[in-house]
Amino acid sequence: MEVLSKLSDFLDAGGDVLWVILAVTVWLWCLIVERYWFFLRELPENRSGQLDHWREVNSESRWFNQQKRRQLFSEVECLMLRNLKLITALIALLPMLGLLGTVTGMIQVFDVMAYMGSGNPRAMADGVSAATIPTMAGMVVAILAIPFATELNRRYQRERRRLHTAMSREE
Repeated sequence: MEVLSKLSDFLDAGGDVLWVILAVTVWLWCLIVERYWFFLRELPENRSGQLDHWREVNSESRWFNQQKRRQLFSEVECLMLRNLKLITALIALLPMLGLLGTVTGMIQVFDVMAYMGSGNPRAMADGVSAATIPTMAGMVVAILAIPFATELNRRYQRERRRLHTAMSREE
């Protein structure tokens, strides 16, 4: 319970933008886990099903065989690509949200300065923390997610080549 209290205090100190960063972070990590689940559990079954379907194609027409192979390849490729671009976009969005938090925090500081003057640092402290915490949070989450996104992209490229090779051999 104490952890939740500290997390709540941290989120409150960072301002409203930090709550948005938290929501985007949870969304981002759900997408990353889903993609790893897909590549580790669902893709092997899907790939073997498409290869079995490809083996069943018995047309005399070379053109038809090529079109069917493209269709089957494209179906698996679309499944592999799902959410990869969104993951990259969310990683790029997080630092921008952090900068938005900086701007809103600085507005708070300027409001305090307008009402109380610049001689009261204690009154400005909330605005300064609201200005720095979201920037740090957005950058940290983005930096931590980049290796996972890179690995998912490499896995996509590797699986794409593997599927293309398997379908070309059976032609």
